[in-house]
Amino acid sequence: MKVDILAFGAHPDDVELGCGGTISKCVSEGKLVGIIDLTQGEMGTNGSVEIRNEEAEKAASILGVEFRKNLKFKDVYFKNDETHQNKIIQLIRFHQPDIVLCNAINDRHIDHKKGSDLVSDSCFLSGLSKLETLDNFGETQSAWRPKVVYHYIQWKEIKPDFVVDISDHINQKISAVKSFSSQFYTPDGSRISTPISSLNFIESVKYRALNLGRLIGVDAGEAFTAERYPSVKSITDLI
Repeated sequence: MKVDILAFGAHPDDVELGCGGTISKCVSEGKLVGIIDLTQGEMGTNGSVEIRNEEAEKAASILGVEFRKNLKFKDVYFKNDETHQNKIIQLIRFHQPDIVLCNAINDRHIDHKKGSDLVSDSCFLSGLSKLETLDNFGETQSAWRPKVVYHYIQWKEIKPDFVVDISDHINQKISAVKSFSSQFYTPDGSRISTPISSLNFIESVKYRALNLGRLIGVDAGEAFTAERYPSVKSITDLI
């Protein structure tokens, strides 16, 4: 099925943390959105593949997306190569998104930059008519290149190119993030300590959204970097 937006994350929970509010808002506006997780997050210190799959489905339901798929690439070891690119190209050509959202251009976890580069490169390659891919029925797919690729911001404080007002969807974002309870803080201290299992981290997710909202004069926001200059039809569109 064709979607308006296809959101990629290297791990289950990346999309929720980076752009969950934006997805929820777009769904409320009638946009069709799908989520693609590149890996199952099997190298995560806490939780398990089975638990994270359940958490991912719960989060997808909260955000209201059309579907969520997992490519089951090897966590921390997947590469930006022809094999991995072709699998993503097949999905892009099948779903024909106008907008692709993906990992931060640079981040603490090595998979985030790798995932960012892999998806970005695949979006370009997907538009090459001489690059042949087949669908699930063995038919040749038509070339398709998304109109724009935007990168959400994760651990590092990267300067954004624009901020989306998610004031009416901050609660859905936080609920979707907290669906991944195996990864984040619990008062009983049952999680092995990691950079994302602290109380400070889970609180920072909301703090960042509130601060980004403050900077653009609203209650909450999510920030993105763009691969080319954002375009507006009129300067008044920026008010």
